[in-house]
Amino acid sequence: MMKAFIFDMDGVIINSEPHHIEVEIETAARFGATITEEDLSKYMGMVSPEMWSSVKSEHGLTAELEEILDHQIAEKLKRLKESDLEPIKGIPGLMQRLSEKGIPMAVASSSPRIYIEAVLEKFGISDQFVSIISGEEVNQGKPAPDIYLETAQVLGVEPKECVVLEDSYNGVRSAKAAGMTCIGYLAPDAGSQDLGQADTIVRSIEDIQLDEL
Repeated sequence: MMKAFIFDMDGVIINSEPHHIEVEIETAARFGATITEEDLSKYMGMVSPEMWSSVKSEHGLTAELEEILDHQIAEKLKRLKESDLEPIKGIPGLMQRLSEKGIPMAVASSSPRIYIEAVLEKFGISDQFVSIISGEEVNQGKPAPDIYLETAQVLGVEPKECVVLEDSYNGVRSAKAAGMTCIGYLAPDAGSQDLGQADTIVRSIEDIQLDEL
């Protein structure tokens, strides 16, 4: 029985992936590396420090990791503030249905907390979530189960009582490793993501049937 619903954020609540991709390609170029959108697909769902540590190593970047991270998050926040992005179609309705059923909601995202909070504040939905946890606040980011296990603990429910909405390969692996039911969302801008481990896959948020969970 579902007792909590946990949202990933990027690509699920907000279609931020195009912005992320642009910033990451620009950031890599700024510090001396050429990466493509295809290169970035394998990192989707991972925390930024882990991703950039890998890019730094693979491309021999000499800049300090902290400098790279500071630049890319500043650019992402700037683009978010200037954008006219709205929640992904179906998200407001899904949140309303969960609220009507008395199901507590949480966000478990690999993005830094400062970005998560900026997105939720932009959409005016911060107060809808009982818990917000960033992947950078746990020992291991996705695909490890840490962020989802921590979220379940904060919510006071068993992992098996949680349903997760994810759009990336690493995110689905994380949710399933935590022992949770996972809905895989085929986000149009998520690139080629293998969501085969998800319990069910939807092409639209509006296709999620809460009564079947």
